[in-house]
Amino acid sequence: MCRTGRAERGSATLFVLGLCVAVLFLGGIGIDLWRAIAARRELVALADAVAAAAANGIDPEALRAGRLVLDEQRVRAIAADALTRHDASAGLEGAAVSVSGGEVVVVVEDRVRMSLLALLAPGDPFLVRVRAHARPEERA
Repeated sequence: MCRTGRAERGSATLFVLGLCVAVLFLGGIGIDLWRAIAARRELVALADAVAAAAANGIDPEALRAGRLVLDEQRVRAIAADALTRHDASAGLEGAAVSVSGGEVVVVVEDRVRMSLLALLAPGDPFLVRVRAHARPEERA
């Protein structure tokens, strides 16, 4: 028997074990990254829909006078209604609607929990925040 053979006994097992942990970690990063991307896409769609709907909150008196002005109370009411009607709004962390310079600004945020990475590196879920802008448009 060779002396070097006994000293290296079991090293393949350690190598394979380390490789398995590395593959699990990379898989966790991949899955959790795609979960975050999917959550962000869903929030973008929600924020865009709410902003587009809320941009219809035009002040009727100003419109009769020939001006296109947003009524902040109408904007907030329409945005709240659009948020409650959307399926993705059920577990939101937060949503804010504001009117700034004749434009509706909607900010939506949610937390994404890690799945596989939570096993290897436990921690808090990370925050995903999106912002959408919309303004009323006058068409002839």
